Amino acid sequence: MKTIGLIGGLSWESSAEYYRMINEAVKQRLGGLHSAQTLMFSFDFAEIERLQHAGDWDSATERMIDAAQRLERGGADLLIICSNTMHRMAREVQAAVSIPLMHIADPTAERIKAAGIQRIGLLGTRYTMEQDFYRGRLTDVHGLDVIVPDAADRQIVNRIIYEELVLGIINPDSKAEYLRVVNQLVAQGAVGVILGCTEIGLLIKQADCPVQAFDTTEIHALAAVAAALTTI
Repeated sequence: MKTIGLIGGLSWESSAEYYRMINEAVKQRLGGLHSAQTLMFSFDFAEIERLQHAGDWDSATERMIDAAQRLERGGADLLIICSNTMHRMAREVQAAVSIPLMHIADPTAERIKAAGIQRIGLLGTRYTMEQDFYRGRLTDVHGLDVIVPDAADRQIVNRIIYEELVLGIINPDSKAEYLRVVNQLVAQGAVGVILGCTEIGLLIKQADCPVQAFDTTEIHALAAVAAALTTI
């Protein structure tokens, strides 16, 4: 079994979900007393959020590279970033280490394409929804047609993430707002929706959605387990 290095604390609420999902998947695959072999570097998210808000992506990138290199020195065989937004610096992080970084958009896109879906809605932080680092990978690398909410709804989706979900607050009114936004995307032709922030799965589930929902946290965690258990 390979050692999975997790760059977490982005927020710890979703990092805890990663840890649970990864260990449950290993137990399911191997049975008995088996659990995952992991290392985690967990940030103080308040420091990272300040850099995001200030647009100081250079400093954030330095912090992420440092975390990745610590995990590599600690013995990690592969890396995952437990956040969609912080894949903004995935290229720089990968260039700074010699072990593979599994980009969260790649297994997500493969799952979408396997479902026969081309036009997909995307929910996430405003950085994920508005900047090209994530949407561009889905469109340019994987050929998907990605649509996002309008500006007002992007603000609502982002606010709920930063003011509620990263604090572990699950508000039924916010769930209703997210589902309203999902329905708007469906009305624009989305055949599925990406839960493109690793905390969104805490708020809405597949059973809530009118179309197929792709929970990036779960997809990423299961892909990491598959890679860790690959012997070739």
